[in-house]
This record gives sequence, C-alpha cells and structure tokens, in this order.
Amino acid sequence: MAASILASTTVPAGLRSAPLASCSGRSDVFSSKYTSLGAPKYTRRVRGGSIRCEGIRETVDKATKKEITKEEILQNQETNQSEKQSVFGAVPTSGSFYPRPEVERRPETGEKSIGSLFAFDGAAPETINGRLAMVGIVWAAIAEKMSGLTVFDQLYTQGTGLVYYVALVPLIAYASIVPMLNGESTDARSSGPFTARAERWNGRLAMIGFLSLLLTENFIHAPVFTKFF
Repeated sequence: MAASILASTTVPAGLRSAPLASCSGRSDVFSSKYTSLGAPKYTRRVRGGSIRCEGIRETVDKATKKEITKEEILQNQETNQSEKQSVFGAVPTSGSFYPRPEVERRPETGEKSIGSLFAFDGAAPETINGRLAMVGIVWAAIAEKMSGLTVFDQLYTQGTGLVYYVALVPLIAYASIVPMLNGESTDARSSGPFTARAERWNGRLAMIGFLSLLLTENFIHAPVFTKFF
C-alpha cells in the first residue's frame, strides 16, 4: 500500500500508462532510470534528444583507461634501451628469475599470479611501496606538526600510529594488486597530469624522502617537520 501511495504521489498521471523508452532509443524526457537489481545507472542527453545510459565504471574507464596491446609492448621492448638490459647490466631472458622481458612481466601479457606480480621486477613492489611512501611522508608531516612526535614515536611510543599503519598497508596493497590481477598495469590509466610516469617518479622520491626522514630523526632525536619547518 505504501508503494502505491508513493507511486501515485511521484509519478504524473499522464505517464503512468506510458511505456518507458529504451536507454538506447530516443526520448524527450530527461530522467534517471534504475533497475530493480544491480547498481543504478544515470542518463545523459546527447544531440537529437537521444539518451544513453552509462554506469559509473564504464564512464571512468572511457575517460581514463587506455588499452595496451601486446604489439605495443613488444615494440617498446625492442626500441627502449632500458628494456634491453637491467640497471645491473643483465640482459632480459625469457623464463629467468631476473630480469624478465617486458612482455612477460607486464600484467597485460604476462603471468597474472601473485608470485609473478611480486617478483623483484614485477609490477607490484614499486607501485605499492611508492604509494605507501607518498601517503606516509604526507601523513608524517601533518602528524608531526600536530603532535610534535617523530615518526618512530608515533608508531611505537604513542601506539596509535602503528594501528593506522597496519590498517593502511593491506588496504593500499589490495587496491593496487586487484587491477594487476585483472590484467591492467598502472600505465593503462591516466587523467591529465596524473600519469603512471608521474606516479612512479613521485613514488621514488617519496621512498627516498621517507627513508631520509627516518634516518635524520634517528640522529637528531626530534621531528624534522617541527624543528625545521
């Protein structure tokens, strides 16, 4: 009975008997459509009055995702000098522990197992460590200014920082590894200045900066961001 009252108060009388237009067809009515099961979808008007339904995930994929093909990876593998040998001078060899050819270590074309992704030259370690370092150094700066404690004191003396750290690590690791298990590397996403290349460099700088922060505070026995900033 409540449903019938709600329907009678929210749906105009002239539309009760009118059939709903298909999302892929044409309509002069701008409205939201919801399915009885599953996630809601929204509608958007395009030229000529046509209305198209798109899910949030599909919209985000369309705006940020780039398909990386095996041909592109093989071409980069042949032309990119950094792919012809590792930083230690070793030549990538198929099936080796380290270094592996790009086509074998990339989530798009390589093995999508935890062991492969977390290998020394896998996609996961640098990505996860870089993201943790970026969050960690920002967190350390804010927490030091607010509490006046070093990172070590925040983690082990006060105790609450360790709880947040233990909760944050698996969360970021999980959010990073799921796309890789689905065959998507960080290079497949970009939005304006937010690219995989920018993330890698920021992550590397953050890892160096966070390690330097820990070592400096160990020597001066004071929070860096409170003492010098």
